[in-house]
Parts: sequence; structure tokens; C-alpha cells
Amino acid sequence: KAEFVICNFDGLEIIKDCIDQFDLIVIDEANAYKNVGTKRWKTLNSVIKPTMWVWMLTGTPASQSPTDAYGLAKIINPSGIPKFYGAFRDLVMQRITTFKWIPKNNSETVVHEALQPAIRFTKEECLDLPEMTYTTREVPLTTQQLKYYESLRKNMLTVAAGEEITTVNAAANLNKLLQLSCGAVYSDSGEVVSFDAKSRMTALLEVIEEASHKVIVFVPFRHAIEIIAEELKVQGISCETIHGGISATKRTEIFAKFQTETNPQVLVIQPQAAAHGVTLHAANVVVWWGPITSIETYLQANARVHRAGQRNPCTVVHVQGSPVEKKIYTMLSEKVDIHTRLIDLYKNIVEGT
Repeated sequence: KAEFVICNFDGLEIIKDCIDQFDLIVIDEANAYKNVGTKRWKTLNSVIKPTMWVWMLTGTPASQSPTDAYGLAKIINPSGIPKFYGAFRDLVMQRITTFKWIPKNNSETVVHEALQPAIRFTKEECLDLPEMTYTTREVPLTTQQLKYYESLRKNMLTVAAGEEITTVNAAANLNKLLQLSCGAVYSDSGEVVSFDAKSRMTALLEVIEEASHKVIVFVPFRHAIEIIAEELKVQGISCETIHGGISATKRTEIFAKFQTETNPQVLVIQPQAAAHGVTLHAANVVVWWGPITSIETYLQANARVHRAGQRNPCTVVHVQGSPVEKKIYTMLSEKVDIHTRLIDLYKNIVEGT
């Protein structure tokens, strides 16, 4: 008998048999339905009837690739796109090699037309928010990090010589360089090898000391999260961690304390674990311990502090020390699709250009 029913994406599977009576479905963060092959997408598609209204809300309908729009268009405008994914991909992407596709020049127009009818509101139109500033802290790699970084890079160059590098291999190898830059590398056997990253920690402590309010530290790798949290506690800085191993109930409790109580002063977060649907405007400083390769997650994570209710100027700090970090931060700042440029990025890094 409820007028409004709210559930998470995967909760729809549980209540799908009760949806027939609904006349409107509103899907927040609709990019979660970009892949038509998932059970999540198939469940949603199965409950929608011609008599229903469907509103999909997202600020990033095609953040990684023009093909991301296919799943959304298949829900709201199925007659406006090809029946099969492959045909849509051929409309918006051009095949360069066996493994490499790049967007066609007219891909934005095709995506725009596929996602009609649509309206757009910018954050500036809706909210009177303070300024958000982006800055970079240059933190040279330690002698130990630099030695192994160059060793890894040269080994990648040897492997790449005369061979076709797949996107999967490029991503895995670049990920190793990013891990090393952050201070902890996962070996092929799953063991964690820690590296001296004191200079990076010193830079983080400086940012926290300079901050006028609370601080969020986004850390891409789980083991580095634990190292940072341990050091912050040694320095007498109250902090909590959020990552995939923290239960939803515990996360909610931590977020509530962060927003309403003096402590914790710092949240150390794996970006994917808190990039959507969380308000953390008790902080006004975001620190990236290292970059990630998802533009969508990067933008959404920064927006956790830049939301309605924020009264203070916000700052996003990129901590960087290695060439691979500098290049990825540049691509994130320019909103370049990293995944479609992964092979080019890989070649630049291994060749030292």
C-alpha cells in the first residue's frame, strides 16, 4: 500500500513480482545498468511494461566508452537503437586492431540521439556550491621505489618488443607500476610486497595538517589503505577505513560518525566503495594517494564533498611521483577515456616518453 518503494539495484530481483502495479520507476545512478548482459539489467528490463514511466538519472551516461550508452538506451528508447549490441558498437566505435577500438568522430551525436528524450541540469544551475580547486603535490619516489619502478618498466619494454600488447596485459602491467608508486605491490602469488613510501606519507600529513576541516583520502589499493591508517593512528590522527571488506552496516555507521561527530578526522577509502550515493561534506579536502583509471569513479568520488550542504571551499589534491601517475592524472583532469587510450598510454610509459 506504500506510495513510494525504495530499493537498491539488486533488491529489484527480490520484489520484481510486485512491480506490475507501479506506474513509475526512477533509476538513480543509472550507469549501473549499462551492461545488457548482467542479471541486474535483465531483471529491470523484464519488469518494465509499456504502460510505465521510466526516469533514468545519471551524470555520466557514457563515461568510459560510447558503448556504455547502449544498456541505458535499450531501456528508455529501444526503438531508437539497433537490436543487437554489436550493431550499436559498429555505429559508435572504429576497430583499429584485434583488441583495440576507438570512438568514431560522430559517436557523441549517436549517443545523444540514442538517449532521447532527455533533459540536463548542471550542478551550477541547481546548487549554490563553493569553489572546488584542484592541485598537485609532487612527491618523488624513494630510491627503493625508483629502482624497482625502472626495473619493472624495462621488463615491460622487453616483453612489448615486437609483440601485440592486449588491453588486458597493458592494464595489468600499468597497474603494477601504480601499485609500486603507492607503496605496496601484489605479487603473482597474491603476496604483498611493501615499499618505502615515506615521502608520500609526509606529503599526506602536511595536507591533513593544513586542512581547515576533515579530510578524505582515496587509496586505490587495499594494502596501502592499511599502511596509511596505521601511520595516521601513530601520528595521533583519528581515522577510519572504508573498503570492500567493510560491511554495509559498518560503513553506514562510520559515515554517520564522520558527518556528525568530531572524530574520525580522516576517512581512508577505496574509491569504488564510496563513489556513489554518499554525502561526506563534513570534509572539504580530498586527497588522491594514487590515481585510478575510471573517469566515472574519479568524478563521483570527488563529488562526495562537493554536495548540497557544503559551506566551505573544497580542494582536490593529486599526490604524484611516477610518470604513470602524472599521465593518468592528466587524462582524468581532461576527462580523456583512459580505457580506449590504454595501449597508447602503455607504449608511452614503457618507452619512457
